Amino acid sequence: MDTRLDQETALWLRWDKNPLTFESVKQLIAEGNKEELQKCFGARMEFGTAGLRAAMGPGISHMNDLTIIQTTQGFCRYLEKQFSDLKQRGVVISFDARAHPASGGSSKRFARLAATTFISQGIPVYLFSDITPTPFVPYTVSHLKLCAGIMITASHNPKQDNGYKVYWDNGAQIISPHDKGISEAIEENLEPWPQAWDDSIINSSPLLHDPKASISKDYFEDLKKYCFHRSVNRETKVKFVHTSVHGVGHDFVQSAFKAFDFAPPEAVPEQKDPDPEFPTVKYPNPEEGKGVLTLSFALADKTKAKIVLANDPDADRLAVAEKQDSGEWRVFSGNELGALLGWWLFTSWKEKNQDHSALKDTYMLSSTVSSKILRAIALKEGFHFEETLTGFKWMGNRAKQLIDQGKNVLFAFEEAIGYMCCPFVLDKDGVSAAVITAELASFLATKNLSLSQQLKAIYIEYGYHITKASYFICHDQGTVKKLFENLRNYDGKNNYPKTCGKFEISGIRDLTTGYDDSQPDKKAVLPTSKRSQMITFTFANGGVATIRTSGTEPKIKYYSELCAPPGNSDPEQLKRELNELVSAIEEHFFQPQKYNLQPKGE
Repeated sequence: MDTRLDQETALWLRWDKNPLTFESVKQLIAEGNKEELQKCFGARMEFGTAGLRAAMGPGISHMNDLTIIQTTQGFCRYLEKQFSDLKQRGVVISFDARAHPASGGSSKRFARLAATTFISQGIPVYLFSDITPTPFVPYTVSHLKLCAGIMITASHNPKQDNGYKVYWDNGAQIISPHDKGISEAIEENLEPWPQAWDDSIINSSPLLHDPKASISKDYFEDLKKYCFHRSVNRETKVKFVHTSVHGVGHDFVQSAFKAFDFAPPEAVPEQKDPDPEFPTVKYPNPEEGKGVLTLSFALADKTKAKIVLANDPDADRLAVAEKQDSGEWRVFSGNELGALLGWWLFTSWKEKNQDHSALKDTYMLSSTVSSKILRAIALKEGFHFEETLTGFKWMGNRAKQLIDQGKNVLFAFEEAIGYMCCPFVLDKDGVSAAVITAELASFLATKNLSLSQQLKAIYIEYGYHITKASYFICHDQGTVKKLFENLRNYDGKNNYPKTCGKFEISGIRDLTTGYDDSQPDKKAVLPTSKRSQMITFTFANGGVATIRTSGTEPKIKYYSELCAPPGNSDPEQLKRELNELVSAIEEHFFQPQKYNLQPKGE
């Protein structure tokens, strides 16, 4: 065996006090199973801006008791350097319901070990005594003015995965260079501290606080400020079905409905209780569409409910479906729901604020791969729209900057069904989005309108925005690099393509290299990153397409949109044109045969 692997496994056996992971490593060594050992010890999990995300199991490549202790020790030392008042303010830690019996790992166990690390250093910890949605962590950081927050969750990933998500003292997810600083601090603090494994020390510690009751109370009080039509909610005939997809959302969405004076939504019984096995779905991701919603549709048909609200397992995202007159269910895309919620939050704000001078301090945000529908609404209505890089960490941090400048941030969203409807949480929140969607649907019903009809009205008023997104799977980083280098050197003379099939290209922005030909100095305005690939093409026909690599999965994703000016254009014709454009992009830019790419599995 190679010496580095020998060293790593020797340290592991010295430090790991979890009998299950300890024994399985010992056994792999005894069997001489190099392949498995390489998988477990080949490389330490990389701590990025999204924190950690990996499968649970033994070794430095996986989420387990020891890697959680090591990560938290590094994070703790980094925070001590950054905040002189860390011992006065403290941190918040929460967790979802994930568990992996084979390695003895669970979100709750990881959260307790993380709390032990901080408390052993005299740092106060607000540790939730029970599961919460992810947005409760950024809410608690802001609300209690803490230095940082940790959420143990793998969101909508497969059941064997877990994750470690980190928030800074501004209540938003960390951005660079904190990820690098934390990463280095982890490497410097790998050996478990004397009390690291003794999580019983926290039980009687005066430094341990359970924020569960007070934070729940305050969160739902704050949420009530976004209820605009209490009397409509009380009387509404619209019925809702809710699923938490075996995750944490059930109790919290029930409470949110109560806060808005709604009757409780019908919960899908097979999916309402947390279950780390996710037994009724292939992937616990409501983005995957109808497969995850089968049980919801059946319950809705039985109870005559017209609307299905589905949270992902950590309840920071929301999918919405509406029964059409044809009897079919329509699942709204993240962009469509973004249009509906953006329109609703602006309309509701405008009714309360008749003074139009306030518009100049009012903002909405979305990520650069999301629909530009908010830009169209902002242009016509006179408020500000800004786009950020992909991911809520950018929108959360930008929203905080704007709020600190006295601006009013009404809404932010990303196409991956993430919505920030209430800026008291500087991240996506599927609980607030669910109840605000319910109020929107109930209000529209008083005007005899469905969500689908209102969406159409938005498109007619502000211009149709038709979007289409998908991905190819590619496990080989070398191939990914080749594909993108080919786009940067399309003619063999270091030029980007000028056409894609029959479609003429009018603009190119490359956020890997920092090139943007729409800027006078050809330099991109948004931050650039050499670590990920991302190129946006603008087409002469009003189309925009972005091709990028995923931060968390082996995918090359594309996002395309055709924006038409306001007025009654033909959506079917636009759809056909967008489909042609997407086919051209797949054929000429992705070249799946040449690069051996696997298409998205249906």
